Amino acid sequence: MARDPMDVEVTRGEDGTVRIAAGTDAARGRAGGDVPTGGCDVTRAVLDAAGAVLAWPVLGGLGLPSAEIHDPGRAQQWLWALYGEHVAAAVHDCAAREPAGVRAMADPTALAGSAARLGLGHWAARWWPASYPDAIPALEPDLLGLELAALTHQCQQLFDDEGDQPDDCAAELIGEHQAALDPLVQWWRDTSQPAATALHLDRVLRLIDDAADSAGLDGPALRHLRTSLDRRRPAATPIDPGALFTRHGGGYALAAAGPPAGAGRVIARGSGTNDWRRYPPGFVDAAENAVTWTARALGARRQIEVEVLAHVSASTVGAPLVAEIRLNGGQPNRVALDRRDDSWSGRADLDLPAGATEPRIEVGVLLPGFDPGPGAGTRADRDAVRALVRRRLTAVAHPLPQDTASYDAALGPFLAETAAAATGEDY
Repeated sequence: MARDPMDVEVTRGEDGTVRIAAGTDAARGRAGGDVPTGGCDVTRAVLDAAGAVLAWPVLGGLGLPSAEIHDPGRAQQWLWALYGEHVAAAVHDCAAREPAGVRAMADPTALAGSAARLGLGHWAARWWPASYPDAIPALEPDLLGLELAALTHQCQQLFDDEGDQPDDCAAELIGEHQAALDPLVQWWRDTSQPAATALHLDRVLRLIDDAADSAGLDGPALRHLRTSLDRRRPAATPIDPGALFTRHGGGYALAAAGPPAGAGRVIARGSGTNDWRRYPPGFVDAAENAVTWTARALGARRQIEVEVLAHVSASTVGAPLVAEIRLNGGQPNRVALDRRDDSWSGRADLDLPAGATEPRIEVGVLLPGFDPGPGAGTRADRDAVRALVRRRLTAVAHPLPQDTASYDAALGPFLAETAAAATGEDY
């Protein structure tokens, strides 16, 4: 990220919340537009810090974050280290109600770069658009989780002990994802890899070791990590990270089974809306046409069949996904979906007049209890995210010569991206 000083806007809302608008958010605010504050937005990376929420627009490059500060006193512990002393002082003054708004000069720091990378990693864990038909490989969750643990430990200055920051979870991430530790050590031992990757692996593993030691964690995988770091033995043969982190038993068949052959005359068919915000990650393939439907006439009855392509890592049980169906702009009806092979499917009767030949049917997919409802997410946003991810994977597959520091930049590849890019056409 850029290290040059930059202006940010510091304002106080009527509720006492202090907001820092940086980069494109500051420009939008000066133009009189609304400044997004994170939330369920596929184009923004969000990170919970002590007394505040930080947010970055991922499509415009990661610079300094914008911040919504609900507890300026707690936030002072990291404000100066993230934005510099001028912004920290401006926040203090705004919180004291003098003045209500000011422009301040920020000095991007090393913590700012690490925080941006941590935010981007959490964004990838939530919004990475893995898709078989789009040829976008999934990120190995254990590998990404371990790097997030390392980054969380590196960014400890952002957090405090109040217990209300869900992103302060280095120990939990190590415990949840330690199955990838041994393969990660194997990859690290490979001396034939590019220098940037070797440096990246070494830094991540040492941060994990330090985080585990700080949290008092122990276990065979962590002891093996510590021993390996103390006495490195090169791998006998080159390591293929794509194969190293491939999960056995997962993935799609090369020719996915189509929907069951339905009886009756086809009235209409089409694609539904695949709004990623309406279900958790790892449930549905991220392709725009992953949701399809067919309306049929069976005598006097009218029936709709919905087919949803499952995510490559989706569990086969315990996920009560539903399809939401609107007919001719009416009230939505929900249809339970059952898992079958590599898809979710369901069917229901339609209240459609016998003479109707061109019904207007809208279909979406969601998880009840998780779904925030239809909102601002658009196909253009999803297309932009897919384009961003493809650029990142291409950059991993074709790195610039002698690029030995990209891993330390906010926009540099994650280890999970490097492994995903190595899967090539086998995904």
